[in-house]
Amino acid sequence: MNKMIYLDHAATTRTLPEVTEAMEPYQDIYYGNPSTIYEFGEKSREAIEHARRIIAKTIRARPEEIYFTSGGTESDNWALKEAVHLYEHLHNGKKGHILTTPVEHHAILNSCVELNRMNCGVSYLHVDAGGRVVLSDVEEAISEHENTCLMSVMYANNEIGTIEPIDELGRMAKKRKLLFHTDAVQAYGHLPINVQRDNIDMLSASAHKFGGPKGVGFLYIRKEINLPAFVHGGAQESSRRAGTENVPGIVGMGVAAELAHRRMRIESRRIRYLRDYLSYRILQEIPDVIMTGNRKFRLANNASFCFKGITGEAAAILLDTQGICVSSGSACSTGSMEDSHVLTAIGLDSEWAQGAVRITLGAENTKEEMDYVAEKLKMVVADMRGIS
Repeated sequence: MNKMIYLDHAATTRTLPEVTEAMEPYQDIYYGNPSTIYEFGEKSREAIEHARRIIAKTIRARPEEIYFTSGGTESDNWALKEAVHLYEHLHNGKKGHILTTPVEHHAILNSCVELNRMNCGVSYLHVDAGGRVVLSDVEEAISEHENTCLMSVMYANNEIGTIEPIDELGRMAKKRKLLFHTDAVQAYGHLPINVQRDNIDMLSASAHKFGGPKGVGFLYIRKEINLPAFVHGGAQESSRRAGTENVPGIVGMGVAAELAHRRMRIESRRIRYLRDYLSYRILQEIPDVIMTGNRKFRLANNASFCFKGITGEAAAILLDTQGICVSSGSACSTGSMEDSHVLTAIGLDSEWAQGAVRITLGAENTKEEMDYVAEKLKMVVADMRGIS
């Protein structure tokens, strides 16, 4: 097999051909600034609003509740930092408190570190061995701090694929009058999301995780929440996120969102079958391996493992020589010598955590590729264990 086998779709996805085609006219034909008053610029503005309507529909939101950003990291930073500022403004400067989890993406965790440095309190909800929030602890955690103003829990984990009980968490947050934010970067375009049903007040997403271009995303903000602006300047995005809009990127994200949701049910079933087939072969044919994450509540494309006696990063490099692209964890943590914070949070010691390999499937993967990957992975693990 000579072609590259790409199995790192949690890191990024290929921009779909339909997306590239839709973006092209806004690069060199309809390149007008959407903030101008003449007809040429209005063409760009109409394209932005069309994408906004598409995205709003996919999560059962209103178009005016969708704000375009540069991606998931910006959206997460905006949601957390400005929710805290809003609380301080409404409570005469009183510092707020955030509830989150120890398995969040670094965009959330490092935002919390910065907010904590500014005297905002942060507490971390317990997660079980599969990475799911322990619901019985949530009420107690909320009650512990009277100034708790926000709960932020990711929809699905980027390393181990675990899907969190968002509906229950949203219900708890609403009952206690907390803002509820979810980082849905891994979930959006892969899982059906309903912000009304699940009492979600804010939601982050990023286009390149579901077939769209890099450098564009969105933040959903429930209309009733007067979240302050994050980027100051002009009047773009209802004066809440200044700067000339990335029109081609927004157009592409709208097309990618529509395609992802149209194909979601059939594609999830196909990918889940391939994931389960590969997982079965790995668990049956390679000794001293565990599958991480929740088996039942899990993204259809995620297969994450820990192999005893190897290092995941070295395994990823050796698989690359065989034409296979996987990761040893989050793409944002590549090169780190520390154990994954996610694996540490779910109770794995370093002996196991060092051998983490994340495999995430996508639209172009086949069963033939799964057989090839299983054979090469067996070879790589055996060789590494022989060397050690």
